[in-house]
Amino acid sequence: MLFVKKYYYSACLLLCVLCTLPSYAQKEGQQLIDSLVRELPNSKEDTGKVKLLNALSNVYRLVNPYEGIRYGQEALDLAEQLEWKQGIAGAYSSLGYNYQYRSEYPAALDYFMKAMKIDEEIGNKRGVANTMQSLANVYQYQKNYPKVLEYQLNAQKIFEQLGDKHGAATNLGNIGIYYFSQHDYDKALEYDYKALKIAEDENYQNSIAGNLGNIGDAYLHKKEYSKSLECSFRSIRIFESLGDKYGTAIDLGNIGETYLAIAQDNNNVQPDSLIPAGKSANLKKAIEYLELSIAESRKISQLDNIIEFSEYLSDAYKLSGNYKAALESYVVYAKTNDSVYSLQNSQQIKLLENKQALDLKDRDLQIAKLGLSKERNERVFLIGGIVALLVVIAIVLRNYNLQKRSNRLLTTEMKRSDDLLLNILPHEVANELKEKGTAAARYFDNVTVIFTDFVNFTKAGERMSPQELIDELHTCFKEFDEIIGKYHIEKIKTIGDAYLAVSGLPVSDPAHAQNALKAATEIRSYMKKRKEQIGDKTFGIRIGIHSGSVVAGIVGVKKFAYDIWGDAVNTAARMEQNSEPGKINISQTTYELVKDNFTCTYRGEIQAKNKGEMSMYFVE
Repeated sequence: MLFVKKYYYSACLLLCVLCTLPSYAQKEGQQLIDSLVRELPNSKEDTGKVKLLNALSNVYRLVNPYEGIRYGQEALDLAEQLEWKQGIAGAYSSLGYNYQYRSEYPAALDYFMKAMKIDEEIGNKRGVANTMQSLANVYQYQKNYPKVLEYQLNAQKIFEQLGDKHGAATNLGNIGIYYFSQHDYDKALEYDYKALKIAEDENYQNSIAGNLGNIGDAYLHKKEYSKSLECSFRSIRIFESLGDKYGTAIDLGNIGETYLAIAQDNNNVQPDSLIPAGKSANLKKAIEYLELSIAESRKISQLDNIIEFSEYLSDAYKLSGNYKAALESYVVYAKTNDSVYSLQNSQQIKLLENKQALDLKDRDLQIAKLGLSKERNERVFLIGGIVALLVVIAIVLRNYNLQKRSNRLLTTEMKRSDDLLLNILPHEVANELKEKGTAAARYFDNVTVIFTDFVNFTKAGERMSPQELIDELHTCFKEFDEIIGKYHIEKIKTIGDAYLAVSGLPVSDPAHAQNALKAATEIRSYMKKRKEQIGDKTFGIRIGIHSGSVVAGIVGVKKFAYDIWGDAVNTAARMEQNSEPGKINISQTTYELVKDNFTCTYRGEIQAKNKGEMSMYFVE
């Protein structure tokens, strides 16, 4: 899986705010924070204080987004009291940036959308363009590439109309990030260098550092390692001088990743002033910089960095022969990755739990009220005799009916909760979770992992509206769910346009490999037939399959999501990446299990990322 660890730019709004605060406009990093904090107690409750709070919120996003959210909320509260729309929009943007730096993307999108709506109402074109960039950045993290390019191109038009060089440079850099995510590194470098030229002409230090980092990352993927390191080291010196912990963390990780790539490609790399001689020397540097990056990312709760660089650190330790440290790093990667992708499911479960608690509380209140009514009616019975008796009987009947109704509602909601839990977790795991409150992780020695990915998904998104794209994804994944259900295969999750499933757990199945291939061939046939029916309104598909061992279970105690970990998962992903449109690519291990039941074509030894050369077969 590709994580785009790029330097997204959102400094334009901060510059606009600081331009209204002249004494701070030339300050950077901690010096700027200290100046703003000293001024805050002397500020009146007016628009000037809103600007000051927004500036603090924006600066803090780089060093402590939790503190940035606190100042952003203060700015929002004051702007709403003053009914100052421009200040409200600025506060929404500040909050969006801080939530983005905490990797809480749904919250970031919500605040940016609110900011853009207000800026459109008041005719603030520069604010609209800045927010479009921010929305594109978040959509980039979520891999919604059609939305990324849509907002970037619209923002560029506005910046060019306004003659805004800072905005244009920022947006050019972000367009470079888009092309990087599509693996078009030459196009990415073209836009990165355009953005760098403007940033250097304007002496915009943060943008210079960010563009240098992006250029270094592009050179890494082009295997021009010395150029990559040169740019990354230049970038990190600027970020450190600005006190930008986010940029520093990414640069450290990029440098570590580059040294790892050099160690893996050691025979084809010439030593120089930045590249030491020998595989072990480069591995030592890779581990050093990756560990520093992860430590810095933890300080600012940047989960995406922790996920990616922990995986690279695991690879580095494995290559060095330190398998214990490799496993520890992989566990960090797996736990952090799970916490990101299970957030939505955990929120749904939490909402349902809250609803059940409220329903129970309402029922108790109703019963308590009925008890008071009964006491009053008993006193009336002592005075009124037969009339009071009739009233008591009526109340008892009403109580009985209400009790039945409350029990029915509670039963219905509990069933909904159980159904949701079973939709998220396997039946056996869900039962264990309900009975014990926890579910132990299990090791499965013989399973087959299926990994699918749609071909040219981004280009298909350009031909289709967002709603058509989502509807087609839903239709295809729904059919995949039906197919794997026939063969008792467990769906793990979808990640963007990728689909992950595993055969042979949580109940062991000796025919796990055969069932996996049966399901894969049906999926391939379904997509081929659908392509014939609706043409470019659907996608091509690649499928990769590998058999081996995995660990499966739930990480954490609140965010329930069933997931699998292990080398078999990575190998299945490599099989998919090295497959072709309309093909099922399997490993040597899987081939040995199915060769008597399926016709397969040997492809030879093929280079797989971080795996070396591997024997692969197409299932015919």
